[in-house]
Amino acid sequence: MATAVVASSSSSLHFFSSLSSSSSSSSSSLSPPQRLSLSSTSHHTLSSSFSISPSFHALSTRIPKRAVSSGFSPSFTVKAAKKNVLIVNTDSGGHAVIGFYFAKELLASSHGVTILTVGEEGSDKMKKQPFNRFSEIVSAGGKTVWGDPADIGKVLKGAAFDVVLDNNGKELDAVRPVADWAKSTGVKQFLFISSAGIYKPTDEPPHVEGDTVKADAGHVGVEKYISETFSNWTTFRPQYMIGSGNNKDCEEWFFDRIVRGRPVPIPGSGMQLTNIAHVRDLSSMLTLAVEKPEAASGKIFNCISDRAVTLDGMARLCAQAAGLPVEIVHYDPKALGIDARKAFPFRNMHFYAEPRAAKEILGWSGTTNLPVDLKERYNEYVKIGRDKKEMKFELDDKIIAAVKVPVAV
Repeated sequence: MATAVVASSSSSLHFFSSLSSSSSSSSSSLSPPQRLSLSSTSHHTLSSSFSISPSFHALSTRIPKRAVSSGFSPSFTVKAAKKNVLIVNTDSGGHAVIGFYFAKELLASSHGVTILTVGEEGSDKMKKQPFNRFSEIVSAGGKTVWGDPADIGKVLKGAAFDVVLDNNGKELDAVRPVADWAKSTGVKQFLFISSAGIYKPTDEPPHVEGDTVKADAGHVGVEKYISETFSNWTTFRPQYMIGSGNNKDCEEWFFDRIVRGRPVPIPGSGMQLTNIAHVRDLSSMLTLAVEKPEAASGKIFNCISDRAVTLDGMARLCAQAAGLPVEIVHYDPKALGIDARKAFPFRNMHFYAEPRAAKEILGWSGTTNLPVDLKERYNEYVKIGRDKKEMKFELDDKIIAAVKVPVAV
């Protein structure tokens, strides 16, 4: 058998040729092949090598033409390039956990990662999750830095990257300095975390990529700018998410009431549909975009789960995870003079999208399983002692009093 192998830091190509049985006897008298090799190590400790067995040439001259034409069966394997990725990460809100999971997944796939978080390392915000778990990124080989994205060039001091993800800006003024710096330093791929909240309400849910968006939404201006600035760009539009390390209440809001035997006040009928994904699904979609840059180029992906859930359904699933009963109370926010945005963690309307583009273009598949994932989240909720924490429910009490529902004390 003859083998030629060519590998580089950007891809590897393996070539194999098998000889037919008619040529096997002619090669049996050859001595074991001696190998010549040339190798070098790149900045990312990837090897570049080219090696050929001298017997490859000898064998090729002795193979009958018929054997070559009928017995030759090439096999090719192309491995994705290992990239150096910069994540510009917000210091607040639910999106911070996206950068955390994305960094860990990239590192697990042997990519280089630097995560630049807005603010100062010693601030009180950094004592919260996911920031207080950034040691997990460092121990996996990543780098963590803090600073102002507006001064990104000074903060990173000449570092170079293949890919940049902006997981911070909601307005163009915040993203433009990062995008301009990335363009000037030769970044090959620019990714942006937008929001599914930019879609206009529709009579035909779910939202899919290409649906009409709100022209005055800040994320829309950012999406337009990066599409005009980079030849390879991708936008991701997430909704609500759960997962360890999230610092914005989602499932916790329900657990807080369920474990204390309190009614769960839900605006409207409770049949409104929404989408709640585990953050690992968002991370896996982002990673696929890095590893399939040409496929992802110029695309918008709804970065979400592939199943909707009703608001009442979310309450019942959280109760199931806790192994406790739940009492749901419905109310009309307008009739009670209540701002539902302050009283409830989700939108009081049908608000859900589908990840059709990611499935079709990237070959992505979701793994979110709310009954299982919520059980894991409840276990962590209890582990950190939040079930015993003293809490006030003043707005809840106002709603419950208005609908005349007794409250456990």
